[in-house]
Amino acid sequence: MELLKLKSVIESLLFISGEPIRASRLAKICNIPKNDIEAAILELERDYEQEKRGLMIISKEDSVQLATRPENQEFVNQLVSGELGAELSRSALETLSIVAYRGPISRVQIEAIRGVNCSYVLRSLLLRGLVERKEAADIRGYLYEISFNFLKNLGVGSVKDLPEWDKLSKNEKVAELLDINLQESEKNIPLL
Repeated sequence: MELLKLKSVIESLLFISGEPIRASRLAKICNIPKNDIEAAILELERDYEQEKRGLMIISKEDSVQLATRPENQEFVNQLVSGELGAELSRSALETLSIVAYRGPISRVQIEAIRGVNCSYVLRSLLLRGLVERKEAADIRGYLYEISFNFLKNLGVGSVKDLPEWDKLSKNEKVAELLDINLQESEKNIPLL
């Protein structure tokens, strides 16, 4: 794959993920050697820096993530604080319901249920303190679950106290969908 195309692909993957991704996973998705991925990431970092773009790549060990530039913090904070003060959108309510009734659940599983990317919505719910994420040893990524703040705001002692929790948390159609999704990810089909 030519360098320009590879940088474009990596940028898209980092954007859509919204979370850190290992260079080895990017290499597997792109079906190219890891050192080619690392070289393209370095080039992408240089591009962002030279062009003074609003994004940057942050790295930690073998993982990389797309982030906003610190000098744009004032404007980003205005957007985020506006989000936090606003009512929850329909997509946020849907995602929150899925986490409440099916959690702990991965982002990929939430997206399988909703049928759309949920990175932005999950970030908003995390910032509001309504969901929490934790690392899971058996999967790549995070599991999302309801926070104590969510329970406190609703005035319930447990997710089991939510309306129709027994029925909705064990919905067979959703269980089938999640089982299909699990089978696809076991076949090493890249799911973002």
